[in-house]
Amino acid sequence: MTEMTGLLPKAERLRVTVPARHNAKLQALMDVVAADEELDALWHAQNVNAVARLQMTDHGPVHIQIVANIALKLLRLLMASGVTPGIVRDHGLAPEDAEVVVVAASLLHDVGMSIHRHNHEEYSLIIADRKLPGLLAPIYPDAGVRGVMQSDILHAIIAHRSDGQPMTLEAGVVRVADALDMTQGRSRIPFQQGSTSIHAISAQAIEQVSIEAGEEKPILVRISMRGSAGIFQIDALLRKKLKGSGLEDYIQIIATVDNDCENQLIRRLVL
Repeated sequence: MTEMTGLLPKAERLRVTVPARHNAKLQALMDVVAADEELDALWHAQNVNAVARLQMTDHGPVHIQIVANIALKLLRLLMASGVTPGIVRDHGLAPEDAEVVVVAASLLHDVGMSIHRHNHEEYSLIIADRKLPGLLAPIYPDAGVRGVMQSDILHAIIAHRSDGQPMTLEAGVVRVADALDMTQGRSRIPFQQGSTSIHAISAQAIEQVSIEAGEEKPILVRISMRGSAGIFQIDALLRKKLKGSGLEDYIQIIATVDNDCENQLIRRLVL
């Protein structure tokens, strides 16, 4: 008999991974997450609501994997350029703890969609508040430190919504990372699969997103588009999430159209 986990055969589970490098705390978190069958089931449930019931884009483990890795890369680039995370500046903890905040928030930011899309950020808080003590206890035995970590993780979760007000670097990073999962139909903007709306057309226009250290600003995001319709994704999603994130002074976005077969409205956009 096949062992079932999260309503999927255990062998078919997608294990979410991030490059922990020499961060033992982050690696410990990912080990706890890998063994958490309930979390796997919640990711599956949130994706069922998004894809099967609402005909939206993927919001399951693949999205979680992408966002967690983008968020960690953004944070590391920012810290390498001398930007101080909130957990370090305000609570005297270490950069390694900031990485745990960002990854944990990324893992749980959409878990409320297992309940409903509407107000899912608030439902994510409810579930995350219950899950975090078990995820953090093996890493932070001190209740005071654990409480501070949990508070900043919850803040990053609620602040990822469009009208959120990130007050920490970590929260801004999660918010922008969520928007950067936008290649080839992976838009965070709700649209019905198979539709011919501008949402669907523009979502298919994003060919590639790359993130690297920049020269003018600490981070350079390059977006390659197969058609100028992709500008809608950048304006309606990425620009909106970047504005008010606290990262505006740290990220430069260059979007280019790489398609000579269309009369392009625009060839290059710089934010």
